[in-house]
Amino acid sequence: MDQEKLYIVMVGLPARGKTTVASKLKDNLRHDSINTRIFNNGELRRKMIRDDTSYAGFFDPRNRKGMAIREKIACINMEKARGFLRDGGQVAILDATNVSLERRKKIQAFLNDHPILFLECINEDEEILNASILRKIDLAEFGHLTQAEAIESFKQRIAFYESIYHPLEREKNFIRLDSLNNKILHEEIPGRIPYQDQIRDFLVTDTVKNLYLIRHGETYFNLEDRIGGDSELTENGRQQALALAEYFKKKKIPLIFTSQKRRTIQTAEPIRQMQEKCTIIPLSEFNEIDSGVCECMSYEEIRTQMPHVHEARKADKYNYVYPGGEGYATMKERIDRGIKKALYLSRPSDNIMIVGHRAVNRMILSHFLYRRTEDVPYIYIPQDKFYHIVATQDKKLFQLRRYAS
Repeated sequence: MDQEKLYIVMVGLPARGKTTVASKLKDNLRHDSINTRIFNNGELRRKMIRDDTSYAGFFDPRNRKGMAIREKIACINMEKARGFLRDGGQVAILDATNVSLERRKKIQAFLNDHPILFLECINEDEEILNASILRKIDLAEFGHLTQAEAIESFKQRIAFYESIYHPLEREKNFIRLDSLNNKILHEEIPGRIPYQDQIRDFLVTDTVKNLYLIRHGETYFNLEDRIGGDSELTENGRQQALALAEYFKKKKIPLIFTSQKRRTIQTAEPIRQMQEKCTIIPLSEFNEIDSGVCECMSYEEIRTQMPHVHEARKADKYNYVYPGGEGYATMKERIDRGIKKALYLSRPSDNIMIVGHRAVNRMILSHFLYRRTEDVPYIYIPQDKFYHIVATQDKKLFQLRRYAS
């Protein structure tokens, strides 16, 4: 029986997660022994064209020379994709913006030997778009520009693509995906296409190859058993951060996600310094639980001065909400959003690191572990160990590992 063949054509504005989604699909399909390859127009452009093509004007649809070069590159990759399927490949992924009707008509006319699935990535979260742009301008082609110049150039590039952008609606087989939240917004697949069940499952599942989940080092508030606040690390906490940095210095950690609190950033900073290239990204979603009227109090003070709070929380710790604050249950939405942001900004092959807080890290673990809600507030989150998490379709690994002797 002949192998089933499929073209997947990515669609979407720059910095919307197309390449991340394409890589995720490739890795998962290959894991299922489905021969898959990505044909990325940007990578081919950077290999073929020695001239500077990073400037925004190259992507202006009125720039005939730039347009001709980009069309040529698209045609080369279409030919390569067609040849790959002809020579034994099963799924060819065309990774480019493909936002114009004209480009997609060309693709359909040329790749007419096997079914095509169009996959559009959508994300309008301003914070994540800005962080994604910072990752994009890390490429060598922007090396001659200042960061501000590169950001402005990339935003202008996006504007040029927006001027010719037509969302998917007329194509025969397509999925529109919220690429930040792994949510299918709309799909039209009137018949059956190869591997559609696997593809759909991969698109809506959070997967991570290596996530290092770390609690911040010891703080002055920890010594006093106080909750919340924005306490700094103690000397012991700083030594813990240095020990973490030493432990991870031989692992490549391109991004470290933290809360906006000083104690997580201070823990992450020595790790960043020992990496060749690493960026700290503070996310409000990873801020510690807001304890409202109890903020900065010790547990003993809460027990003696607010016994009603102490007793009510003890009775149902997961669902209890601090007066004027939040609880584990009400944190879930923001923690899930923070995890999705971290996965969105990380490439599939990246080691991901999150430096969080005790309650936050419990919620992150439960996101992957699927613990009973009543057990979540009691997950062990020490300061001298970290969790190593692997969560894929067919593998779940949770290791609590010590980083210092």
